[in-house]
Amino acid sequence: MRRKLKNNNIRKIYSHGNSLGVTLPREVLDELRWRKGQKLVVKKRGKGILIVDWE
Repeated sequence: MRRKLKNNNIRKIYSHGNSLGVTLPREVLDELRWRKGQKLVVKKRGKGILIVDWE
């Protein structure tokens, strides 16, 4: 049985082939107008990450 998370912003890291991945909330993607196949830049910032649109 799957348990619903109370906080919609909590995500799990999952395995995807030889890589790891994480999903982003649909509401965030819609607000940023990010689409499937779009290129993004990922940077490490302290203990977190920053994801921005690739220009």
